[in-house]
Amino acid sequence: MKNLFLFYFISLSFIGYSQKKTLRTKFISEKIEIDGKLNEAIWNSAAVAGDFITFEPDNGKPIPESKKTEVRVLYDNDAIYIGALMNDENPGKILREITQRDDFGTSDIFGVFINGFNDGQQDFQFFVNAADGQADCITTDSNGEDYSWDAVWESKAVITDKGWVVEMRIPYAALRFSAENKQTWGLNFFREVRRDRYKYSWNFIDSKLGTFTQQNGILEGIENIKPPVRLFLLPYSSFYVNANAKQKTYGTLKGGLDLKYGINDAFTLDMILIPDFGQTKFDDQILNLGPFEQQFNENRPFFTEGTDLFSKGNLLYSRRIGGSPSTRPNLATNEVIDASPASVNLINAFKVSGRTKGGLGVGILNAVTEKTTASIRNTETGATREQVVEPLANYNVLVLDQRFRKNSSVAFINTNVTRNGRFRDGNVTALAWDLNTKKNTYNLAGDFKYSFINAAEDKKGIYSQLNFSETSGKYRYGMGAEIMTKDFDNNDLGINFQTNYYSVYGNASYRILNPTKYFNSFNTRLNVYTQFQKETGKIQSNNVNFQINSDTRKNHYIGFGLNSNPLESYDYYEPRAENRFVIIPQRIGGFLYISTNYNNNFAIDFNPSYAIFNEAGRETYGFSFGPRYRFNDKFTLAHNFNFFRQNNNKGYIDTFSDTDPSINIPPTIVFANRNVVTYSNTLSGKYALNSQMTFNIALRHYWSYADNKNILSLEQNGRLLDFRGYNTNKNSSFYSWNADVSYTWWFAPGSQISILYRNNAAARERTINKNFENNVTQLLNNEALSHVFSISVRYFIDYNSVKNYF
Repeated sequence: MKNLFLFYFISLSFIGYSQKKTLRTKFISEKIEIDGKLNEAIWNSAAVAGDFITFEPDNGKPIPESKKTEVRVLYDNDAIYIGALMNDENPGKILREITQRDDFGTSDIFGVFINGFNDGQQDFQFFVNAADGQADCITTDSNGEDYSWDAVWESKAVITDKGWVVEMRIPYAALRFSAENKQTWGLNFFREVRRDRYKYSWNFIDSKLGTFTQQNGILEGIENIKPPVRLFLLPYSSFYVNANAKQKTYGTLKGGLDLKYGINDAFTLDMILIPDFGQTKFDDQILNLGPFEQQFNENRPFFTEGTDLFSKGNLLYSRRIGGSPSTRPNLATNEVIDASPASVNLINAFKVSGRTKGGLGVGILNAVTEKTTASIRNTETGATREQVVEPLANYNVLVLDQRFRKNSSVAFINTNVTRNGRFRDGNVTALAWDLNTKKNTYNLAGDFKYSFINAAEDKKGIYSQLNFSETSGKYRYGMGAEIMTKDFDNNDLGINFQTNYYSVYGNASYRILNPTKYFNSFNTRLNVYTQFQKETGKIQSNNVNFQINSDTRKNHYIGFGLNSNPLESYDYYEPRAENRFVIIPQRIGGFLYISTNYNNNFAIDFNPSYAIFNEAGRETYGFSFGPRYRFNDKFTLAHNFNFFRQNNNKGYIDTFSDTDPSINIPPTIVFANRNVVTYSNTLSGKYALNSQMTFNIALRHYWSYADNKNILSLEQNGRLLDFRGYNTNKNSSFYSWNADVSYTWWFAPGSQISILYRNNAAARERTINKNFENNVTQLLNNEALSHVFSISVRYFIDYNSVKNYF
């Protein structure tokens, strides 16, 4: 009888969890003050969303009675109101680190997920932490969480003797929904108890399924509201003071405007006029010895916010817009470059994006960059001339993404760069698909891309991939293949390194879905990848790796992995010459990582690695070590030291031909046997006065050098032989310093004052100074060390708030 009752209870629980919960809200005319007290009488008449269920780590288990959570929802003509009561048996232990916006810190969290179309495609998520900080993002299953999206809304969190309370007001202008009289929204609530690392949701989120946004509950009862005019203006003014040893100190005043306009209930126009990106994060430059360019992160808000549609097909590398010029000056033997800009100025940019109720997503991005010239001087006459290195250029992206059955999509993507005059133009067109079974258990994804380059010689190429995978349960697997022709080129608006190959790959994984005696989470993964040169069939790349990741019951993250290249491979890129290759020997290596619980005031990240090649004396090893300390809820410092060494690394350094052109001898490709050593130090910290005012510091010192031991020549068979006829110094040393100290104040909703002091320097040399202390001193005393002090004021204007004044 007891077992029968238990079976009955479990069955009811499963049925309850698998069905979507429904909450009914009610209209109010009373004013609600967002003070975290919920003392307005109208709150008591609202329906309660309770019976939260564990999301992680013990998926499906009811929330403990000691953590009982109740949420109420009200609405009026302008906004939706959320009131949450979260019990805690020990309120004094609620973690509440104060952080800047969109940084949860070491704090308890409450969140609300809203989908105004209830189509399972996109959630607008709003979070409040126990220190009264805000975070918000747009979430899709295909692209995850985009925290660069920011909305303007109100919230207040208060710690009580029973737990903590959150009160929120989210205006309709921060949401997307249709104009129907009766609204049905997708809705979920989220709570994390940080000290336990337990996460709960109101509507059950089954971790066995490969979807998140489709497991919301339902909000009913909103009637007769109209989507507001979504017109937001963000005027700004910035003042910069620049100084270094080579130039006089000078000041620059800038001003501009960002505009956001809701074209209708689905589509939004974003526009920047006279952009200013002077306070964006600095780039982490490295010593790049390889054949490919360094890829940088995008830190400009316009190109990071709400760009999930534009990531379809992986064709957009937005750093191309306003990046380095596409050509270099043509010089005579008696000419030198006096000045050449490192980047091209952006004149303006706009994007239109959104998705209809029928699931059609439309994205249009357009940007214009200005004509850019380099100054060239004749060394004999002293005369100067200007040469265009980048003409007026237009960058355009079009995406049409049709979703169906709430979990699948087919997308058409086109990227185009048109440069004025005789300069190169580039166009890429793609079809991409992401198909899931109704129960989200299997996935078939892939794409087909076609590129056309209009230059001195037209170039056409294709790239295609197809992948099948199981996406649910403890055991999962996947397999796929890809092919790329030699002339495929998407580098005008995208980024691509390798071409002219085909590959096959597969993976298998295992994970626990509920905690065990030792682990909250545990997963293993095996990956196999082999790439072949398309014409010759030679193996360009091969890799087998096995990895284990775990989260212990004490919330320490521990993992390790083994990786190998079991076969020799033929590298067609390192020689920097067509149809030439260098043979890379077999390799085996491993790594370990340990990340102790960040809930503790003191925590450490440690990550050593080692690999050995099937070649005498050739090996790589290194480690990263990152201690962090939270002095109190306001002040935190984190340091990270990285060391990496490559012994007897073989790499390209030069190419030269015989001086007599009548002798038909292939060019000599010169390699070096070298030791490459890299050091990197970073320090980051914050001191928060409150959730609106924060001081931040970010320091980075980087030094890497390649010390050539002996010179080698590359033979036609891909082997390397000693070469004694080369005496040019091709050692490399690159070091850089970056320091940012900033203060930010959100002085009004959506409005911010930022004060930044920045200094930075970098140098590339052939002479290697191996004294670390002297290296740092020389860098900081470098006459190229520049100093920038800037103040930026941005003010948010909502048309709905100011229209009555006019």
